[in-house]
Amino acid sequence: MDFLGVDHVEFYVGDARQAAFVLCSGFGFRLYGQGGPETGLPGQRSLLLGQGDCRVLLTSGLTPDHPAVEYVARHGDGVAVIAFGTRDAAAAYAGTVASGATAVEAPRTYACEGSTVVTATVSGFGDVVHRLVERRGAAREFLPGVIEMLDLPPLASPELLQSIDHAAVCVPDGQLDSTTQYYRKAFGFEVIFEEYIEVGTQGMFSQVVQSPGGGITLTLIQPDLSRSPGQIDNFLAWHDGPGVQHLALGSRDIVAAVDAMAERGVGFAVTPDSYYSALDGLPLERLRRRGVLLDRDHWGELYQIFATSMHVRRTFFWELIERHGARTFGTSNIPALYEAKERELAR
Repeated sequence: MDFLGVDHVEFYVGDARQAAFVLCSGFGFRLYGQGGPETGLPGQRSLLLGQGDCRVLLTSGLTPDHPAVEYVARHGDGVAVIAFGTRDAAAAYAGTVASGATAVEAPRTYACEGSTVVTATVSGFGDVVHRLVERRGAAREFLPGVIEMLDLPPLASPELLQSIDHAAVCVPDGQLDSTTQYYRKAFGFEVIFEEYIEVGTQGMFSQVVQSPGGGITLTLIQPDLSRSPGQIDNFLAWHDGPGVQHLALGSRDIVAAVDAMAERGVGFAVTPDSYYSALDGLPLERLRRRGVLLDRDHWGELYQIFATSMHVRRTFFWELIERHGARTFGTSNIPALYEAKERELAR
């Protein structure tokens, strides 16, 4: 399949304006556009946020029967759509459906003033679907004729976030292998990393699937029910089924990003000093002071940190990641990240 990367993610939320305020004031996103009944989106209000190449669409339902209202009632605020960019949305739709995906919405074209966007939607996992997006013409438009783009002033300082690096997905016991096989068969993804993670008396299985070009990465996580219940079990209970536990935002300077966001009120996971005692020859002091973790794979290094959850169900949260050649994940950061999240949830 010809997938270019993550085009955008769409959250279903109870209050799009409130969610936008948090992401703009804390994480540095800007409001790029908006839509609603007056623009051809009946029964909903949607706000488009952007930073670097990240696009986040926040949608709230305005009527009781809107899918966003039903989603929020069951899961709370969360990711409902992970959109994949493609050069031919109709072909990608036909190919994925023929390979086992369930058709959700047939190809649809949006066009105005020299910009054309074709979208189609297929099944993903749980209540999360994948929108296949083909873009032609003016890059500024998001959904021509439906989302009205705003005229923005020039940036006062460089943007700290550049991309959506990966999504972490929690699935119930017994669904990891079948979910992995689904992405391999329907989307042509490959398994690039797998491990068993231990956090105290808890355990979880993880497999990472990635599109052939490397632009889309999903980390799939399943709890080990033979061990003590923990945060993955909690997510599945509080979220009421499989879903996106966190999204990782790529940064070229994670230290600057953490400093700026912390000054704006964003909280981050705390890492004990003992974590850094086994590391050497690296910019440890800058990382240690902020709780940023460091790891390596065969190709290079990566820095990571979790932000604390801002959701009442304590389900979804954001991650920041900075890569220096690393293409996958190291073997020590994932347990350390989940240990940090465990400490947060224990408070």
